[in-house]
Amino acid sequence: MTMTTTALGAFGAELRGVNLSEPMDDDLFREVEAAFYRAQLLVVRGQRLDARRFHQWASCFGRPEPHVITQFHHPEIADILVLSNVVEDGVPQGLADAGTYFHTDYSYLAEPARATTLYSIQVPTQGGDTLFADQAAAWENLPADMKRRIDGLVVRHHYGNRDDTDEASRTAASPLTADQKERMAWVHHPLVGTHWYTGRKALYAVSGSSFGIEGMAEAEGRELLDELKAHSTQPRYQYRLSYGVGDVVIWDNASLLHSATLTDPKHARTLWRITVKPT
Repeated sequence: MTMTTTALGAFGAELRGVNLSEPMDDDLFREVEAAFYRAQLLVVRGQRLDARRFHQWASCFGRPEPHVITQFHHPEIADILVLSNVVEDGVPQGLADAGTYFHTDYSYLAEPARATTLYSIQVPTQGGDTLFADQAAAWENLPADMKRRIDGLVVRHHYGNRDDTDEASRTAASPLTADQKERMAWVHHPLVGTHWYTGRKALYAVSGSSFGIEGMAEAEGRELLDELKAHSTQPRYQYRLSYGVGDVVIWDNASLLHSATLTDPKHARTLWRITVKPT
């Protein structure tokens, strides 16, 4: 089959003519990679993957990094995080609420993540969509004086959601154990980044793990981040993705924010997730 892409909206594309259960040669992967970074979000529908093949797919884009929440690592491959609201005999089968607020994966780590990929195994009868927001377009549409003001600023990041630090809340970051919290430290990232592949500039993680700006008073830095968040998550920058069983999704963490949507626990949902860093 010939590989084709169909636009989903202002960004994002559905990839067809590729069977992810089979290894890709270098030429095909270069086509897929170019389509991915051009679209920022790529969807491949109706795949049939085991854990090993899903891991191989993710590894094409970078170095898989296991999530800090080790209790929900896949039993065969620790790089896979199981996302699920299913409970069997009182035991959760995965992480139930994974980032139900706009954020960027692993922005709380010193080395930013390159991409995140999901494999949809169990789809709820309603809900379970993911929202994405285009941070390259958001940057490009900022007034010139704001661009001059923020380009070059450095942001302080830490694991968590600055808008909800109550660990009991369903819209807070997923809670960590005491040992896991000890592994988390303050890190610093530029507020505006230049994409390693496309050369486009984008706002980086203005929502989620960003708690302050270097050289600014706490209130001033937060006010600026909140202003940028309000701008960059407007509906005109968003795309809402719905899943089918077997769908594989991959998105560019350098140019998109994303948010899970709350799913009623009575509607079962299970996905596998791998986040990769630069190789």
